[in-house]
Amino acid sequence: MGTEHSKNEERRTMVFLRKGPKLPAWEDALLAGREPKSLLKRGLRYVSLSLIMKGMTSTPDFLWGLHEVQKLNLSRNQLVVIPPSLGKLDRLVVLNLGGNCLKCLPKEIGLLRNLKVLFVNMNCLKEVPAELSLCRKLEVLSLSHNCISQLPLSFTDLTSLRKLNLSNNRFVQIPLCIFALRNLDFLHLGSNKLENIAESIQYLVNLQIFIVENNNIRSLPRSLCYISTLELLNADYNAIQTLPDDLYLLRRLRRIAWNPMDKGLHIAHNPLSRPLPEVVEGGLDVLFNYLRDKKEHN
Repeated sequence: MGTEHSKNEERRTMVFLRKGPKLPAWEDALLAGREPKSLLKRGLRYVSLSLIMKGMTSTPDFLWGLHEVQKLNLSRNQLVVIPPSLGKLDRLVVLNLGGNCLKCLPKEIGLLRNLKVLFVNMNCLKEVPAELSLCRKLEVLSLSHNCISQLPLSFTDLTSLRKLNLSNNRFVQIPLCIFALRNLDFLHLGSNKLENIAESIQYLVNLQIFIVENNNIRSLPRSLCYISTLELLNADYNAIQTLPDDLYLLRRLRRIAWNPMDKGLHIAHNPLSRPLPEVVEGGLDVLFNYLRDKKEHN
């Protein structure tokens, strides 16, 4: 009788477990007695591990022993802290920490000397560790949707950086260190508190996409007109009243753009002084001809 009762209890337990919520892949693997390495995926380019949307509030300890991982995705969890052990994963090339609750990054992030892509967007960062500048191979960095108001001067050492997203933060001015990043081809500073763009912007000689929408910018600097590589300039939703006469030098701007995804000049939702609103309505060629004539007659 006792044996039969035990068997019935065991059956009910198994049925309950089968009906219960499915365990995240990493928990399931460990409870099954499998090696954590079994979670790694070996692709053509990278050894990767994805723990996206696992409801984690802290990182599992086994993670820091997976030294061969090159691409790590911990995004969209509830992580509050990343421990110093992150520095052990020195083969990392791509690291995604986006969509968590991080208030800081460990200084040991500077040990990731092979890192090329880093996403820390949509967190609670107020500052960025100076040690990040030791990641000299870094090419793509997203710090958007945080609470950052300044960057370390040591960022001038990130000479390989090509794409930088600082949108939706608290910058009042463009950090000086950015003007030393001569290989930047994408710079997003939209939805901050910028009031001006320094003339030093001209040093970003490879810049193709420059976004400063939704700030408090009152004018565009003349030096911006000398970045001949610009294909998209988005200054929508600012306080701009006049445009620099030399804007016509930006010959890679093909049109007045209205769709946020289009290349060209975005200048909508600004208090442009007359006759600029009507001129802009005529298209980019009309605007450039107006500015060229204005310059010749001044």
